[in-house]
Amino acid sequence: MIYSLVKKGLLLFILLSGYFTHAQIYDPVEWDTEVKRISDEEYQLVFMAFIQDKWHLYSQELPEGAALPTTFIYEGAGEKYELVGDTEESESVTEYDQVFEMELSYFANQATFTQRIKVTDSTLSTVNAKIEYQVCDDKACIFEEEKFEFVIREGAVTADADNEVSEEEAEVEGIVNPEEKRSFWGIFIVAFLSGFAALLTPCVFPMIPMTVSFFTKQSKSRAAGIRNAIFYGISIVVIYVLLGSLVTLIFGADSLNALSTNVWFNLAFFVLLVVFAISFMGAFEIVLPSSWGTKIDSKADKGGLIGIFFMALALAIVSFSCTGPIVGTLLVEAASKGGIAPIIGMLGFSLAIALPFGLFAAFPGWLNTLPRSGGWLNTVKVTLGFLELALAFKFLSNADLVLQLHILEREVFLAVWIAIFGLLAFYLFGKIRLPHDSKEDHISVGRLISGLVVLIFTIYLIPGLWGAPLKIISGFPPPLHYSESPYGVGNSQGNASTSVSSVLPEGAHYGPHDILSFHDYEEGMAYAKEKDLPVLIDFTGHACVNCRKMEERVWSEPQVLETLKNDVVLVSLYVDDQRKLPESEQYVSETTGKEIETIGNKWSDFQITRYKANAQPYYVLLDHNEEKLIAPSAYEPNADEFYRWLQEGIMAFGENGDSLKFESLGGESSVIQ
Repeated sequence: MIYSLVKKGLLLFILLSGYFTHAQIYDPVEWDTEVKRISDEEYQLVFMAFIQDKWHLYSQELPEGAALPTTFIYEGAGEKYELVGDTEESESVTEYDQVFEMELSYFANQATFTQRIKVTDSTLSTVNAKIEYQVCDDKACIFEEEKFEFVIREGAVTADADNEVSEEEAEVEGIVNPEEKRSFWGIFIVAFLSGFAALLTPCVFPMIPMTVSFFTKQSKSRAAGIRNAIFYGISIVVIYVLLGSLVTLIFGADSLNALSTNVWFNLAFFVLLVVFAISFMGAFEIVLPSSWGTKIDSKADKGGLIGIFFMALALAIVSFSCTGPIVGTLLVEAASKGGIAPIIGMLGFSLAIALPFGLFAAFPGWLNTLPRSGGWLNTVKVTLGFLELALAFKFLSNADLVLQLHILEREVFLAVWIAIFGLLAFYLFGKIRLPHDSKEDHISVGRLISGLVVLIFTIYLIPGLWGAPLKIISGFPPPLHYSESPYGVGNSQGNASTSVSSVLPEGAHYGPHDILSFHDYEEGMAYAKEKDLPVLIDFTGHACVNCRKMEERVWSEPQVLETLKNDVVLVSLYVDDQRKLPESEQYVSETTGKEIETIGNKWSDFQITRYKANAQPYYVLLDHNEEKLIAPSAYEPNADEFYRWLQEGIMAFGENGDSLKFESLGGESSVIQ
């Protein structure tokens, strides 16, 4: 008797433990808000997120096809108040995500978002805002919406004594993003390396010994020669930095960043880079008016520091046919970062150009170590032309993605790159000659090695046509889902499926791995009754990382895949589906009190109300009476365990009695091993 009671008590404890382990409402993010007064007309709305340990909140800026970004919606913006700039965010963590195959940015522990507004109507008293966001840990993801009301004027606090936000506060609140500081370093390094590449072009390289020799011979002493050469180098830096400053001044620091996502901006620079590339390949030269060079040369003859400055300016003008395309490309890339990025880019580029003049002036003996000018300089120039051409298609891809024209899909983009780098490999091997190439009987070892590297890279790109992720160039080609053949060239949805009818039932779709699935609960339940199969409810999300892990790593296992295709009816309910419900179907949740306006809201509320859970992925096996056959399952990376869970539910569905159902606790159960 005692043994039987203990056994039943233990069974009850285990089952309830499983229930509460999977069925619970997570609340990993707490929000706090504040209003700061900047001036009589400007205010700052502050959102502070406090994130539980092991959870992370995604950034606002994520690549297309990635996780769900944090989104801010301001009601009534443009009526009684205007938004000043974008919503700024504090420092985030950026890491490569194996599932989405791209770098994603997120916040851990704490995040701060700020939005400046300008009041245009003195009657404004409150500002209402809504946040849509995704928060995940290593097992689950949650999609949430939060609404806030900011009290203006009476509820505002003064930012500081001068009604301005201090630099320290700005960095904490996200106005000055430390992530941008790191990106500036990246721009500087790329620009610096590009400057060294420009040095190795026919327009610049021969100028090094000529210019240094001029300073060392014309100067009265070696020290004076070194001083003049250093000033010459500084003048080069000043000229190019002024160019970067001019670009920033003309377009504005903020508008440059906005332009980077503009369709016409991307199309214009696609054309521009193609022109640069063709110029580098020798079809024509891009030169500034000759009168400019003549006037600058006359100024350089005056001597002194002013003359040296004009010599540097003459170098910039004369070498423009080689440096212009590189400088233009750098400014385009820097424009996508916004702020002072063009200035940083020109600083790095000009330092690389100027550095050799100072060093060789200080150590003239080093000139003897320089290789002689020759055909290799044109090879460098043509190689840069191929690289410019490849980069140009990135801008065309950006425009195509924004417009969703599906003209330059992933396969086409990769085919273009394979062709470009394949031709570059043949060029480096000496199989292709362009207009300004000198005839050679052999190629150098350096050119051979460079050709091998390019050929290896070209071969690496080819499997991408069949769906390979190509992590090395992640972020350059369109995402995997933006593809003519998402399953790879030669494959199509449904080709691999022999067990599913080619005629889809009403409301059905082909899901991952060609599994027949429904996106509507009622339609899926009706089909399950027709086929006399149990229902597998899959609470998921388009931007759910762990949902994709389950689909790609667990569902793809043969025994799991066969079960999902043949033994259950899959109903995938997307809780982040942003499509609006018809007004007649919108309602206020009795459980959460939130307004249910979208399809995603509906399924999220359905999960919370019926199963007391709000995390994804979340799997429930049901019979035709909509009763659970077994305790629900969440993220389970072990395919064997997930398969066992499926089989236990299917066995329960096949039983005549209810001994295996979750609600029955009176007898033995195969759920408990």
